[in-house]
Amino acid sequence: MRVLVTGHHGYLGSVLTPLLQAAGHEVTGLDTDLYADCLLGPAPAEVPNLRLDLRDVRPEHLTGFDAVCHLAALCNDPIGNLNAELTYDINHRATVRLAEAAKAAGVTRFLFSSSCSLYGAGLDDRPLDEQAGFAPVTPYGESKIFSEQGLTALADDDFSPVFLRNATAYGFSPRLRGDLVVNDLTASALLTGEVRLLSDGTAWRPLVHAEDICAAFLALLEAPREQVHAKAYNIGVSSENYLIREVAELVAEVVDGSTVTFAGGASADSRNYRVSCDLIAAEVPGFQPRWTVRKGIEELVEAYQRHGLTIEVFRGERHQRLRRIQALQGAGRLDQELRWTAGVPA
Repeated sequence: MRVLVTGHHGYLGSVLTPLLQAAGHEVTGLDTDLYADCLLGPAPAEVPNLRLDLRDVRPEHLTGFDAVCHLAALCNDPIGNLNAELTYDINHRATVRLAEAAKAAGVTRFLFSSSCSLYGAGLDDRPLDEQAGFAPVTPYGESKIFSEQGLTALADDDFSPVFLRNATAYGFSPRLRGDLVVNDLTASALLTGEVRLLSDGTAWRPLVHAEDICAAFLALLEAPREQVHAKAYNIGVSSENYLIREVAELVAEVVDGSTVTFAGGASADSRNYRVSCDLIAAEVPGFQPRWTVRKGIEELVEAYQRHGLTIEVFRGERHQRLRRIQALQGAGRLDQELRWTAGVPA
């Protein structure tokens, strides 16, 4: 297929793009490039690139594509809390406009990177399947609900959306995110000797490796349309739900000499949920996840050491998305609407 990947210069996009190419698909990227140079190690091979703000995409940009894998978004809760209205504008309204443009251009498949964060606080202690109610606690989680609803309204015989409700991601990517819990705890352990928890560690969280999320995109892209049309899937493995303190203990086991510590005033995290990923396992046999959290921690330790990562770099703007946004704004390169200012190449 000819596939457009939005956010291809991001954390997941840098893993998904080469995976799709290796499977024989023709890939074009679309990215405003906020994080294009936020690298740990060599950059992935480039693909044809539409350097566009997601909010500016029109049908003519999408002519000739068979499918869209839509990753681009304000990617975490702290950025969402910085300006909630921007989160709704980019993550929800621009997503629906992108889908409308794709449909007008004749694109037939639309894979949307949603999130298990829409389950939010969790409504009970059981693992939540795709029919569970929503209880988002952040604008980011709420924006995913609105997007799924808007995309569902566009679904018909000619346009087929699929919703990938990703568990919390972890694992190495050339454009590493340090604001993800496993990546953060592993760096803290390796580079400071402390597995430092900012919460009391009692919250449940489903976890999934970046490569397994991308494998799910590929499997759903290639799945029969009638099997996956307008469906939501929790992306991960049902056995990979952890208490955050369990993750910290795993990190301490893998990283010799490290100990678990708690930040002063650490309290409970309101995001607390387990999910069931049995539906995708049953309906999409092409999806074969490979990773566990322990293996991911071991991979991260090796990658951090191989690339000479320091704690200063890890906690700086290169690997912390909110700090990157704030640094670009502070330098006058981004305006308050997160658009490049005059003088920055388009």
